[in-house]
Amino acid sequence: MYKVFVNEKKLLLSKEYQNLEKQLRYESFTTLEMAVDILENTSAKELNVYGENINEIWSQFQNLFRIIEAAGGIVSNSNGEVLFIKRLGKWDLPKGKMEKGESREESAVREIEEETGLKDVELVKFINTTYHIYTERNGDKILKCTHWFEMNFDGEDTSKPQIEEGITEVAWKNDSLIENEVFPNTFKNIKLILKEFWSNRTK
Repeated sequence: MYKVFVNEKKLLLSKEYQNLEKQLRYESFTTLEMAVDILENTSAKELNVYGENINEIWSQFQNLFRIIEAAGGIVSNSNGEVLFIKRLGKWDLPKGKMEKGESREESAVREIEEETGLKDVELVKFINTTYHIYTERNGDKILKCTHWFEMNFDGEDTSKPQIEEGITEVAWKNDSLIENEVFPNTFKNIKLILKEFWSNRTK
């Protein structure tokens, strides 16, 4: 099963029928084009494309887009707080595009250190990958795949925003602040990965 966000609307690609607002049975490549079009151009908030061969569906779906890979992390300190950045008025987790020749892990650590000013962030483990679609100014349709890692930090707090990247604030948030300040003003992918991180943390 794959969750992809299209303008903050959910597209769920699955083997089994899912009880969402709209459903399309996968017939061909055209089904996927229709699904994206519905989410981009109608009031529908969520849509499920389902079919037996989920690998074929996902492969065909990726062919609709130019793929950009990014990496980032959920960084926790010794107080159990999580590190956030504020960019364009929204709370976000530090992340960025992978550079040629970099591993996902190397990219995640580099982006976090660049965007937040921290040094010696410790990578713990991979969490998951999130997906969202957007259109560039030249009309190219992009599928952004962001690989998320759990990380720890217990060094000197040298955090400062990377202003040239449009980041205006770097802040540590406890669970209560995440629920009350971050969740009302962030992206659905960020909520998704944080909830997955929380569920793994309590196991």
